Amino acid sequence: MRKTFLFLDTIINKVDAKGRVSLPSDYRAIVKELSTEIVCYRSLTSPCIEGCTEDLLEKLAADIESSTDFFSETQDDLTNLVFGDAKRFSFDSTGRIMLTEKLLKHAEITDTAVFVGKGRKFQIWSLENWTKEEQRLREKIKNNRPSLKAEGNND
Repeated sequence: MRKTFLFLDTIINKVDAKGRVSLPSDYRAIVKELSTEIVCYRSLTSPCIEGCTEDLLEKLAADIESSTDFFSETQDDLTNLVFGDAKRFSFDSTGRIMLTEKLLKHAEITDTAVFVGKGRKFQIWSLENWTKEEQRLREKIKNNRPSLKAEGNND
């Protein structure tokens, strides 16, 4: 049985003047187990950075190819915005990655980065933007409780 790896927790780390930030240790352990690098790109919908392993990005590529016409505008748009923007990052001996200026600017990150686990991927936010987003999400869920059925649950 294949072991499942999930990015969990919300972790706040400092960003230095060069854009270096420590990848949380639990996240590094997942990356080391599955590959040697993470892939990051600008979120399509939020002022944050999306991060994942290359395996998940390969799955996304396959899903886009199987669910859209090869020459469709939708496929072109998605692949341009995700894969054309994605960059591989290795972490150094202290566990840091150096985020690009483009990523930092998009996420409005200056001196603090908030890593938010999302299961098979994670996001990196500025502290101010994450605080607002978390409050918005909690209010939304409170007002509109989701209905989820566990797999194998016939109720």
